[in-house]
Amino acid sequence: MGGRYNNIVRVRVSITLPADLLKEIDQADSNRSGLIERALRVYLAHVRQARDVRIINAQADRLNEEAMDVLGYQWHR
Repeated sequence: MGGRYNNIVRVRVSITLPADLLKEIDQADSNRSGLIERALRVYLAHVRQARDVRIINAQADRLNEEAMDVLGYQWHR
């Protein structure tokens, strides 16, 4: 997995983290940036998925009605 990240343009940023969290990061991986990047990518994928689920759920009744309409058409052919 590490090779995949080596070809991405990097931008240096400065962040402030609680000391206990930084200690856990260092215990988990000697490459702080890599670990934080991977963790953020997973988190952001989760955020996108949760947003998509909210959108689908908001449209669930309409989508279910459309599906039942299609199924009804297929059954009555």
